[in-house]
Amino acid sequence: MAGKVEPMGRVAVYPGTFDPVTHGHIDIMERSLRLFDRLYVGVFDNLSKSVLFSNQERIEMIRKATSHLPGLEVEAFNSLLVDYAKARGACAIIRGLRAVSDFDYEFQMTLMNRKLDSIVETVFMMPSEEYVYVSSRLIKEVVSLGGRVTGLVPDFVEEALIQRLGQRR
Repeated sequence: MAGKVEPMGRVAVYPGTFDPVTHGHIDIMERSLRLFDRLYVGVFDNLSKSVLFSNQERIEMIRKATSHLPGLEVEAFNSLLVDYAKARGACAIIRGLRAVSDFDYEFQMTLMNRKLDSIVETVFMMPSEEYVYVSSRLIKEVVSLGGRVTGLVPDFVEEALIQRLGQRR
């Protein structure tokens, strides 16, 4: 009789551009690991968005910011999200919602994903209250105009933003 194969447990994927990763993203990752045994953070190079950091830079930033989280893996993907989720054995896709305005887009994406694969569920999570207004786009805008984003992103991310965007005074 062959040895017993241990199940992987409940697996989810959290896809995003993460350009750059924020404390709001990290909050969602930490809380997702309360619900799932394994979380794959899929860094997608979204062709419709211009990104400040390369895929590899974003992956390294997330890895550094989440090194304290067992059960989390960070990797690039460039396929349909449901195909990526199935390839990782995921039963769920994690999506963050900050405001009602996010819901329309996320609702459309969820319905399309469900049409493509009805097995993988989408789980919507709101970030903790102190990060509800934080977006990567807004973070980059503030830094590019000389503002500080201390406490909204890891310190090393803020430094990378300042180096990449410059700091006006």
